Amino acid sequence: MGTNAYVGLSIVIFFIGVFGMLTRRSAFFFLMSIELMLNAANLLWVVFAKSNGNLDGQVYAFFIMALAAAEACVGLAIIVLFYRKRRSVNLDDAAEMGK
Repeated sequence: MGTNAYVGLSIVIFFIGVFGMLTRRSAFFFLMSIELMLNAANLLWVVFAKSNGNLDGQVYAFFIMALAAAEACVGLAIIVLFYRKRRSVNLDDAAEMGK
């Protein structure tokens, strides 16, 4: 498979993540959509690193994976605390919490 196929796949995955962020109101789906977008960026880093013959993109992808793992841990902890307080994981309820 050529680079164009991987770029196309990355674009599709990224826009699935954007669509999920814009349409779903659950905090879990919001976090999963962010993970999809980060994985699309990882795919591009790895593909362009392979096509250029260097390892820089793979190192960047590794750091993005570490960032995504930290984001998932902190995000899930916040969601659990929010659920304990409100008994809901709906993002609309989170917006009302600041009022």
